[in-house]
Amino acid sequence: MKTILSALLALTMLAGTAAAADKPNFSGEWKMNAANSSFGPMPAPSSIVRKVTHAEPSLVIVEEQQGDGGPQNTTRKYTTDGKEMSFESQGPEVTSSAVWDVAALVVVSNVSVAGLQFVDRMTVSEDGKTLTSVVHITSAQGDLDIKLVFDRQ
Repeated sequence: MKTILSALLALTMLAGTAAAADKPNFSGEWKMNAANSSFGPMPAPSSIVRKVTHAEPSLVIVEEQQGDGGPQNTTRKYTTDGKEMSFESQGPEVTSSAVWDVAALVVVSNVSVAGLQFVDRMTVSEDGKTLTSVVHITSAQGDLDIKLVFDRQ
């Protein structure tokens, strides 16, 4: 019985190590690939550059976006353990948290004053050259899905 418990404990520890190794590192400079991105009925920005610094569990995203509304710059600092953080985005406060779902990082952001919720599922391709954000937006006007594809620079 003692041998079986020891073997189960060892397998559990190995499984945890393998799961941690499966988490990608998002660090790098990423430029939006407009041809592979889709914004549905929303106007697409002319460019987005996302600079990511990722040292588990810390994740910092500095994003520069150009579009019809002019330049928009945001800095978001997360921990991947689900702790809530907040930042300002063009005025309103955004509360947000990030957690792992296997190899995808799921970031849930709420803009209470506007009644908006964003669920961003970020993944990196196996070759590490493409970052994809599939974002589900919930609002009083209805739901919308967008897809942002970034190429590593």
